[in-house]
Amino acid sequence: MTNNSPLRGLRGIPNLFTLLNLFFGCLAIVFATQSGLLPVYDDSGLALTDATGNQFINLPEKIWLASLFIFAASVIDFLDGFVARLFKATSDMGKQLDSLADVVSFGVAPSIIVYQFLRLCYAQQQDGLDVNFLWLLPAFIISCAAAYRLARFNTDAGQSDVFKGLPAPAAGLVIASLPLIYWFSNELWMIKLLLSKWFWYALIVLISWLMVSNLPLINLKFKDYSFKKNMSKWLLAVIAIASAITLQWAAIPVTIGAYIIVSLLFKNKMV
Repeated sequence: MTNNSPLRGLRGIPNLFTLLNLFFGCLAIVFATQSGLLPVYDDSGLALTDATGNQFINLPEKIWLASLFIFAASVIDFLDGFVARLFKATSDMGKQLDSLADVVSFGVAPSIIVYQFLRLCYAQQQDGLDVNFLWLLPAFIISCAAAYRLARFNTDAGQSDVFKGLPAPAAGLVIASLPLIYWFSNELWMIKLLLSKWFWYALIVLISWLMVSNLPLINLKFKDYSFKKNMSKWLLAVIAIASAITLQWAAIPVTIGAYIIVSLLFKNKMV
């Protein structure tokens, strides 16, 4: 590209996309923390009460809005690479900036969602609101695992065709889907499962391990669209579409699970 190229002045656009990813991640954190009960005070500093004498108001839950912003961040995360290639503006800085944004959007924001759900689970128990803070801290293991996964990706040139471990955006999307399942699913067993602290502790261990593991997973970028060379990717596309039609929001964890299984089945054929 010459200095007179018409694209030269547009080479900062991919970084703006990446920063939008970070911006959406910050909004996800804001909405993930806006839930629960808050006291209301009058001008004299006294707590107000409602008709039943309750000194607290119940704010509408916002965690599911956090999920939507994580999904928006994932769309931007996909597009910024495409835009960078379009404007021939790939760079080491862009790569580092992308990972920094991903830590927030797919590490910190999902961790806060898990933290809030653990609080919700303990709140179902007697004296659950007084749960020791230490029982909630495992939620942030996900953030640490995501940061480790992204740092390893940046320093490993061998992950262009095959990923090692579950990509942080995929892990973040699994967690982001769960509040939507909880708030909009009519399946009672799903709601009860998401109110179990043991489910969340198991999920923390599983998701974190998948991110830091060396499992060979498919890079979903197409080099061409031939069926023979992309059989696993087309199979995943069919699973994703079928799941979306039949399972709604539950399609996301199902599709990510299928992604892992298909990757292991086709690990000798990855290109």
